[in-house]
Amino acid sequence: MKRISVCSSIFTILFLSVSARAADSTSTGTKCGIIWSGFLDVYYSKNFNDPLNQMNQLRNFDIYENQFSLNLAELSVEEQAKPVGFHIDLGFGTANDVVQGLLNPQTGAVSPMTSTMDLLEQAYLSALIPIGSGLTIDIGKFSTLMGYEVIETPGNWNYSRSLLFSWAVPYYHTGIRLTYPVENNFTATLCLVNGWNNVVENNRSKTVALGLNYSPSSATTITLNGISGFEQPEGVPYGKTDVGELIVTQKVGEKLALSSDAVYGRERVGGVLNIWKGVALYAKYDLSEESDIALRGEVYYDPQGYTTGVTFPKATFKEITATYEYRPWSHLILMLEARDDFANGKTFLSAGSPIPARTSQPTLLLGAIATF
Repeated sequence: MKRISVCSSIFTILFLSVSARAADSTSTGTKCGIIWSGFLDVYYSKNFNDPLNQMNQLRNFDIYENQFSLNLAELSVEEQAKPVGFHIDLGFGTANDVVQGLLNPQTGAVSPMTSTMDLLEQAYLSALIPIGSGLTIDIGKFSTLMGYEVIETPGNWNYSRSLLFSWAVPYYHTGIRLTYPVENNFTATLCLVNGWNNVVENNRSKTVALGLNYSPSSATTITLNGISGFEQPEGVPYGKTDVGELIVTQKVGEKLALSSDAVYGRERVGGVLNIWKGVALYAKYDLSEESDIALRGEVYYDPQGYTTGVTFPKATFKEITATYEYRPWSHLILMLEARDDFANGKTFLSAGSPIPARTSQPTLLLGAIATF
């Protein structure tokens, strides 16, 4: 009941605010600049290992198998900064619960909602400062600049998320973000935030993130991201986290697009240096105006099991994914996906064992996303 009450209150506040703004715009004869949008994302996944807990291991959003699941229902409302604006994303479903730390994607353990911020995937104020070509300042809670993929399925080439997005980088931050177009083909983003995936700071240090996006041509984009800061709670010796990332996207002709994402991360805790690293390769080919096919292959190295939690040494994970996307109508996306994960140790559950007994995990998934 508490969660329903909180949801109702947030929707009521948003509705009244937008209605009042629209009424004011009408009375002054100006057009309201507020934009509503959103989507509903559902899926059915089949894991051919038939795990006892009906969960896909090493996944973060498509975690349930052999059942119909609500991945994410998102409602967005925004007004562009001219010179002041805002952006709010309300999220409901498995994906949002994982992002907010309410649901463990490995075990299915659920934590109660601790604050209304858990419903807000993003919520930030924006201001456009007339300096040079225009400096944009965002303050609040926003998605990370790390990672090639994003939380929302329609923004990705594949339905499931990569191992890199699942385990190597954060989901969101709370703080301030500065974005400046240095040149027409070069943009820099600087963030000063509380840390990884938190609203309330857990120590006295701040985390810094930097993103550089360069497009030498209309067909090529190169992105360099980095994040550094102390992420462990106050009192834990050292605990500094550093992650660097290089993303390259290349358009080949009119129908084929290629991309790569390489990540290296490390954190020293209690005198022990933990590292994780990996690379993902992507290809997408447009079959027609209504359909395309995307391939992804990746390798993720987590030798101490620091990010994934596995206990066998020199843990190495691989996966290959093929996704067919079909858009029969302008507001409907259908995605059929086959994926197989591999590990150099027993990582995946099966029907006959309550503990990991398999080194591979083949799955088949059908997803449907309705947008508005």
